[in-house]
Amino acid sequence: MRRVVAVETLDHLPAHDPAAVRSRRDLMWVHRMMRTRSIVRSAWQALVSPQRAREPLRILELGAGDGSLLLGVARSLAPRWPQVRLTLLDRQDIVSPATLEGYAALGWTAQVLATDALAWADTRDVGTQGGVAQRWDLISTALFLHHFEVDALELLLAAIATSCDRFFAFEPDRAWLALTGSHLVGLLGANAVTREDAVLSVHAGFRDQELSGHWPHDATGWQLHEARAGLFSHCFSAWRTEEAR
Repeated sequence: MRRVVAVETLDHLPAHDPAAVRSRRDLMWVHRMMRTRSIVRSAWQALVSPQRAREPLRILELGAGDGSLLLGVARSLAPRWPQVRLTLLDRQDIVSPATLEGYAALGWTAQVLATDALAWADTRDVGTQGGVAQRWDLISTALFLHHFEVDALELLLAAIATSCDRFFAFEPDRAWLALTGSHLVGLLGANAVTREDAVLSVHAGFRDQELSGHWPHDATGWQLHEARAGLFSHCFSAWRTEEAR
């Protein structure tokens, strides 16, 4: 299945459009079906040693949306990851006060950075952006990289490689089983926006070692792992070796 990137409707709807609000709610059911939280949690734990997790950690999520997905991950990790400063980056500032309070109740400090990810990538070599330090222990994304054509994707990955020591991406698996599943999200009660975007997401997803092939070739000292996860997902992990840090 050839990779095809197309504009998804949700990305261009106003934040408070009723169809957008409903679609974001639909996505929480989609994440449950894809087991996103458990896969992200396991990947983070594999990337960050238990000893390092007890120390202060700076984490950036690109394409964070309303911040609710990682809140579920945070709830399971907080007892073992007590000192996290989380930056939620998205073009739209749609993280609710209740979600920020949810992070605070866990002892995590969460802040929103409302900017385009490619704008962030272009300014990554600046010391700070909006007062936010440009260095993280972990950068993570979920259902985000598939929005980008090759040139933009490689720009983004190059910025990530210079801005962190660990990276994890959770993406649609571009395969027939995932495509079949995307055509069935209507059975979950998903609205028209979600039904259309789910199919487009799979067509723009990844398979085999595609993300590894787009990782910057001049980024030395990195180990990469890429594989299918579960029935519908494709995951990519990258970590800088101890000697390279």
